[in-house]
Amino acid sequence: EEMNQSIEEKQENQSQSQEDEEHQEQEDIFDPINELKILLATDNHLGYEERDPIRGEDSFRSFEEILSIAQQYSVDMILLGGDLFHFNKPSRNTLFKTMQLLRHYCLGPSPINFQILSDPDKNFHLGKNYQPVNFSDPNISISIPIFSIHGNHDDPSGEESLSALDLLSVNNLINYFGKSENVDDVTISPILINKGTTNLALYGLGNIRDERLYRTFASEKVKLLRPIENIDQWFNILVLHQNRVAHSEKNYVNEAVIDNFLDLIIWGHEHECKIAPVSSEIGDFHIIQPGSSVATSLSPGEAETKYCGILHIKE
Repeated sequence: EEMNQSIEEKQENQSQSQEDEEHQEQEDIFDPINELKILLATDNHLGYEERDPIRGEDSFRSFEEILSIAQQYSVDMILLGGDLFHFNKPSRNTLFKTMQLLRHYCLGPSPINFQILSDPDKNFHLGKNYQPVNFSDPNISISIPIFSIHGNHDDPSGEESLSALDLLSVNNLINYFGKSENVDDVTISPILINKGTTNLALYGLGNIRDERLYRTFASEKVKLLRPIENIDQWFNILVLHQNRVAHSEKNYVNEAVIDNFLDLIIWGHEHECKIAPVSSEIGDFHIIQPGSSVATSLSPGEAETKYCGILHIKE
């Protein structure tokens, strides 16, 4: 038994060494002027089992590891696919620890090497008294911008339709996008990002109850707006937080309803990690399913190794 354990540990170390070598090869050919480097993660579920004496820190430790990886590899930005928080109304302890981590890893004097070309008022839905993108605020220094949609655990609610992500956003800790003002008629304006010769159109669709979103798709009321100029020169990404696995006819998003001009889908909500891009069985796009960063249930998918990913985009 000890020999088998030793062999398994040796295989894990060899696998980790191979991954480190691959990362180093990518860094050696990285083009800092024209290449976007984006860390991908989703379903962090901060605050999960926070009162458990054994597992209480798990969600925060894994999220800190994600932030440290982003810092280590000097990514341009972090893209989160929903369910940053486990509870719709996170505890003060969870909010405090989250803000503490974001301040430690994402604030600083490092330059932002990309620009946003689209109208932020159409992307972020913030009030007129606030800077729509945190790194454009002259009163704060952002080193790693975070862009996040909401999931089903941290979706907006109440008369003002606010979520915990709005609290982070108004404090310039994240850039919250993908909120739909009318879930029966959804129009998504992309965040247009430029770095050198590379152009990225980033679409966000925060969680909507699957049955309701099914009706909206069926009535052709989900519209993704395209850039007006140089329409074919953009790499198009959609990040969403919905069921990918069919639980019933109307309780998931069928890939057939997704616009075919998209190049890549970042699929949140499903907790099994499938970080390697796969081709859609129906459309021309690829899909990345980062999975959760902390196990929240006893299921085969949750038992798989957890990963985050770094996406390189270059014309």
